[in-house]
Amino acid sequence: MGLLNDIFRRLLYIKLLGKFPLLLKGVLSIYREGLGKSIEKARYYLKVNKNVLALGMIKGDYHRWMKKNKLSEKKIEKEIEGFQHKPKISIIMPVFNVDPRWLMLSVTAVQNQFYSNWELCIVDDSSSNQKTINYLKSIHNSKIKIKFLDKNQGISVASNTAIEMAEGEYVALLDHDDEITKDALFEVVKAVNEKDPDMIYSDEDKVDRYDNKTKPFFKPDWSPDLLRTQNYICHFTVIRKALLDSVKGFRKGFEGAQDHDLFLRVSEKTNKIHHISKVLYSWREIETSTACNSLSKPYAQVAGLNAVDEHLNRVFGNGALAKESEYLFVYDTRFTLSNGPLVSIIIPTKDGVGYLKTCVESILTKSTYSNYEIIILDNNSEKTETKSWLKEITDRYLKIRVIDASYQFCWSKLNNHGIAEANGDVFIFLNNDIEVISNDWIERLAEQAIRDDVGAVGPLLLYKDGTIQHAGVVVGLGGWADHIFKGMKPIHIGSPYVSPMVKRNVLAVTGSCMAISRKAIDRIGKFDENFMVCGSDVEICLRAYEKGLHNIYDPFVRLYHFESRTRIPDNIPDCDFEMSKKHYKKYIEDSGDPYFNGNLSLDNTTPMLTN
Repeated sequence: MGLLNDIFRRLLYIKLLGKFPLLLKGVLSIYREGLGKSIEKARYYLKVNKNVLALGMIKGDYHRWMKKNKLSEKKIEKEIEGFQHKPKISIIMPVFNVDPRWLMLSVTAVQNQFYSNWELCIVDDSSSNQKTINYLKSIHNSKIKIKFLDKNQGISVASNTAIEMAEGEYVALLDHDDEITKDALFEVVKAVNEKDPDMIYSDEDKVDRYDNKTKPFFKPDWSPDLLRTQNYICHFTVIRKALLDSVKGFRKGFEGAQDHDLFLRVSEKTNKIHHISKVLYSWREIETSTACNSLSKPYAQVAGLNAVDEHLNRVFGNGALAKESEYLFVYDTRFTLSNGPLVSIIIPTKDGVGYLKTCVESILTKSTYSNYEIIILDNNSEKTETKSWLKEITDRYLKIRVIDASYQFCWSKLNNHGIAEANGDVFIFLNNDIEVISNDWIERLAEQAIRDDVGAVGPLLLYKDGTIQHAGVVVGLGGWADHIFKGMKPIHIGSPYVSPMVKRNVLAVTGSCMAISRKAIDRIGKFDENFMVCGSDVEICLRAYEKGLHNIYDPFVRLYHFESRTRIPDNIPDCDFEMSKKHYKKYIEDSGDPYFNGNLSLDNTTPMLTN
């Protein structure tokens, strides 16, 4: 590892290699994840992204998608005429030594906006590149304000200076080498008229030096736990100026993650955060840009960690903190678990003693959290070996109880029965065909479930072959509800959607392993016993969401799931379909799943664009 450290340091500082970002990414991956995992990641990337060339240019699908979603200028102009509120949007642009050809493209993109009530506030942070200065001095447009600083003070100071120049009701953030689409401000003002938000963000893509647009990122709606894990918001972001002033803009000392820090602080002041599900912003992929080379700003990793850590401390108290994960710019957020609350693990079962034994013994031998009880609901087990083992295990462990549940199988009823028998402050509802991987799984689930703002929490579940069984439920996927990323490898890799390896808010998690606090159950109610076999896990999550609680998928918690090996129903009863249709209808037919972008297909568990 010492040799790899030396190689990493040398490559990081050799300027020539800045021209080979793919090589640098490979070196960084080996440094952080090891050679074996990096090779596996590269092979898998190539396998699942056959339409991605070596240069990272998406060919085909995204280009076809853009043509399909081509703008109608006449329609936009008509909509603008009908806006009741037409606020001025102040676009701020800090500039430093950027190549004038990229800067010119950025400025031109602003000048080409369909919506005309804008101003562009440019602050040059004492550039030493005379070509940059000459281009700025050549601009003559009454809507473009330009200020030159006497000394270089960093992007935060330059951005705050631009904010001071801004006269608009809203302030938009634009980097000096990026572009916004012609309809960007139109879409923002449309959202202002319809939603009156305090903060707005959009989807984004990348644009290379040849003006090829690639790598779209279709984001979920406002997801606070995702933002605490990774700055998924980025661009195009617009914030009400009064709110921006109240948080005192950007903070010096967070350069490289100044946007992330700002978004976290803004989110502490408002929940009126609106997502425009359209690509309005293109990051320029050049050697010095984070969009192309994450090593261009290595200090950003530490700055982002500090921003998240301070945010957690402000919102959740001294016990909450952020740690580095194995991935760049992905943070492991931990929360206070005061007084070691009792956790009740509720396991319904019928025979299948082999799987049940593996499940229970993995809990007993691998769990680092000790204050838990296991409640096994024996739902009509018939085999002598099952009864013998249940007696043996309860004789050996006082923390294990077996409850007789001699009635027709009903998953909801069994879990409600478990709640009635449990003494814990947190319930973990667990299938009997689960095996623990993460030693700290109990405390990680419990510390999130017990938060006042959380409904249900679910982990990353893996099939025995190591592929993903559960990484969050998308309502509407496959026509009903299904697990996104199912069958894929648990690898942190780019996709048109978020990575499966980052914590995020979801509309639902699977009941195969689900943590809910007692206080949340008291607020939202127990499982709906009108569901017999499946669907009530999603429904209780929907109830939590509709009560204003956040459901969380946490990939830092990992377990194996052997996929209902002990009870595979021949037929799902009609009542489950009827109940699912009733409760899922709003999200399937009307609003869609807020945490899954509407530009992505509901026909495949692998994230991909709609046809």
